[in-house]
Amino acid sequence: MANITLRQLRYFKAVAQHGHFGQAAEASAVSQPALSVQIKELEERLGCTLFEREPRAVRLTGLGAELLERAEGILQSVDELENLARAAQGRLSGALRIGVIPTIAPYLLPGLLGDLARSHPELDIRMRETMTSTLLAELGQGRLDLAILALPVSEPNLEEADLFDERFVLIRPEGEDSLPVPDPASLSERRLLLLEEGHCFRDQALSFCGISASTGVRQKTLDGSSLTTLVRMVEAGFGVTLIPEMAVDAETRAARVSVARFNGPAPARRVGMVWRKSDPMRGHYRELAEQITGGQGTARATV
Repeated sequence: MANITLRQLRYFKAVAQHGHFGQAAEASAVSQPALSVQIKELEERLGCTLFEREPRAVRLTGLGAELLERAEGILQSVDELENLARAAQGRLSGALRIGVIPTIAPYLLPGLLGDLARSHPELDIRMRETMTSTLLAELGQGRLDLAILALPVSEPNLEEADLFDERFVLIRPEGEDSLPVPDPASLSERRLLLLEEGHCFRDQALSFCGISASTGVRQKTLDGSSLTTLVRMVEAGFGVTLIPEMAVDAETRAARVSVARFNGPAPARRVGMVWRKSDPMRGHYRELAEQITGGQGTARATV
């Protein structure tokens, strides 16, 4: 049997992730015919079919799913070898794949990417915005190098670095400017607008308001897909919501709503950066975290 190439494994992984040859080819910066040829050659070398092909999508066969798990391990090891060489050069350079949760990405990234472009012009930064559970899975699979999210994540294979603490603010209809800011108990009696399930920000808001994340929660809440949607729903009089401090300017600039800050202990989150303990570039990631915090951050391994 002829040797299997790393290129074939990367294309195979891309098709498995996207479930579509065209999308996989676009993500791999290659033509679809070229990618299809490599997948066909891989199947011929293995003597088996890896994908069930349908007109608009493909899915892994049972053997394909088993191969994907092994291929991801091989590709992660290769990536770590490349990172080892990069670490030996003494600088952060080349591709850097960063994942960020949606309640941070639109507000932190513009400034952060500009700073990184100036301080590390040799970096090729590739961004991924998605929810915490997906970011952690992709970190573990070697598909991301870093993730910026709410801490703690308590994953034993990841190292965490604190970036900053951030308070949440209350967004109310415009006519409530003069009313007292409700405490958590009073807030729980209002119609609370939340991000849909899967967002950690949703759980943090529910915890502050003392609302149990159970089947009964929907009687007191309405769900939205983004902070922008939530603020617009408040403007329309559907209820109130919490948003992180960093989102206030962007989300309320053009909305007729009231922004209120809590009088007592305010709900808050700790924003941080995480990476694999096994990554040879981990020392550079710590330095990057310190750069973001102005040297005030601390790194630690989860236990």
